[in-house]
Amino acid sequence: MTLDPRRALVIGVDYGTLSGRAVVVRAADGAELGSAVHEYRHAVMDRTLTASGDAPLPPDWALQVPADYVDVLKNAVPAAIAAAGVDPADVIGIGTDFTACTMVPTTADGTPLCELDQFADRPHAYVKLWKHHAAQAHADRINTLAHERGEPWIARYGGLISSEWEFAKGLQLLEEDREVYDAMKHWVEAADWIIWQLCGQYVRNACTAGYKGIYQDGAYPSENFLTALNPDFGTFVSDKLEHRIGQLGEAAGRLTAQAAEWTGLPEGIAVAVGNVDAHVTVPAANAVEPGQMVAIMGTSTCHVMNGDELHDVPGMCGVVDGGIVAGSWGYEAGQSGVGDIFGWFVSTSVPPSYVEAATEKGVSVHAYLTELAQQQEIGEHGLVALDWHSGNRSVLVDHELSGLVIGQTLATRPEDTYRALLEATAFGTRTIVEAFNGSGVPVTELVVAGGLLKNTFLMQLYSDITRLPLSTIVSDQGPALGSAIHAAVAAGYYPDVRTAAPVMGRRVAGAYTPDEEAAARYDVLYEEYRTLHDHFGRGGNDVMRRLKRIRREAIGRRPRLSGGDDAERGTAPELTAPDELA
Repeated sequence: MTLDPRRALVIGVDYGTLSGRAVVVRAADGAELGSAVHEYRHAVMDRTLTASGDAPLPPDWALQVPADYVDVLKNAVPAAIAAAGVDPADVIGIGTDFTACTMVPTTADGTPLCELDQFADRPHAYVKLWKHHAAQAHADRINTLAHERGEPWIARYGGLISSEWEFAKGLQLLEEDREVYDAMKHWVEAADWIIWQLCGQYVRNACTAGYKGIYQDGAYPSENFLTALNPDFGTFVSDKLEHRIGQLGEAAGRLTAQAAEWTGLPEGIAVAVGNVDAHVTVPAANAVEPGQMVAIMGTSTCHVMNGDELHDVPGMCGVVDGGIVAGSWGYEAGQSGVGDIFGWFVSTSVPPSYVEAATEKGVSVHAYLTELAQQQEIGEHGLVALDWHSGNRSVLVDHELSGLVIGQTLATRPEDTYRALLEATAFGTRTIVEAFNGSGVPVTELVVAGGLLKNTFLMQLYSDITRLPLSTIVSDQGPALGSAIHAAVAAGYYPDVRTAAPVMGRRVAGAYTPDEEAAARYDVLYEEYRTLHDHFGRGGNDVMRRLKRIRREAIGRRPRLSGGDDAERGTAPELTAPDELA
């Protein structure tokens, strides 16, 4: 019996920072029929190795447990099918997306090293999450050597590669835990590892290979270059990294019997090549044309867009041929902290009276602070902030930078600082937009996806500050929908992503437009932001780096405490999830 095309379903699974979510989508029109979320049991391990004895972790580490990702398949996918009330037999394909660059060291058969008894207590054997920034010194060495040697690929990454990416994290692993490095047979993007679990085939996806793996024009950095970094790093590509690369929208393989048992889906359905959460969202917003910059705003923000021509953009995260859709140059930039910054402020810097007032009004603290902040005139708070609390991804590409708020007085209130932080992230986006405009890649429309688009004040603020029309994605599950679109292409329902995007993806064009009077006032504050940006980011004032070094040295001298003593150390509570930042 042949399946009626009108009934054909696809599954999209979005792996975020704290949870994975699955959505059931009708291939014919993109209708979302049901969804479910499963939180990672171990969340993010950035203070202690909670998966094995609570050993303390150094600053700037961020680890995860790969088994948590499989649990999403076992829980969220069946729950989404149940919520949709559909027959699993109608599902023709599954696609996934992941945060990147998130790396898993594995054996030859894909077993994560942290699952081996001899490495269970070794931090380097675990997943290094995208926001693991402890490899900054290694990234610095890669960048310096690339410029000294005139490596042509460095320009494709805006002149700098990030500590978040594959080579910096791999070099850190080599130099800090040689035994784990030697035991590792594959250095795998989590985006590809989860596909491996679904179809039994290891296929590197073109997106992460190009943006995070320095794969350009069919080649990685040379063995000669890697040997110059460290003689034992010379064979990193051939021994640990190189593998077949699959193009976006292709089928990596077919669902195995084991994965079918986990998910409740039919064995043998198409499994799409892996992808990145930001890039996969572009077709979900039907924003695949040049000039449409898609900003996926959550804990961080990733800015992606297509272009017809190749240009070097200083400080971009990368440009890859077919990195978003086939036939276009895909550009990427980003901000390492956005929702994380707002969440940090609410978790650490709001007095009890504000929490009580929010509770009385029946709203979140974020909503309460937003309500107070939007009553102000632009500039009334007298503050300017730098949005570098998680470092700077673009355009400075330096995770040794840190946050700053200037202008505080004894009259400064929480809503003042909160608004200044909102504005700082918008100023950061404008800096990225100006870098693209000045490099021959014009941005004509800002398209927002992610949990933060629910904050209407923030969206208008972004439109005013960037002076761009701001469109919003219709779906609440942009990445998951995008993965489902790729699943439909992989299953052969559509010939390519460009064809599927207008049918399955949607956005509200021009949902917000800039107010000229407000934009002019923000221009004044933006000039102050750029002065601080260039002074601390480009001007040779390395006080932020020095303070981080002092902090690391102090932590290194601290007596080791038991795993339950976080309160004594003065560590902050867990940050608010980005979906709550409306």
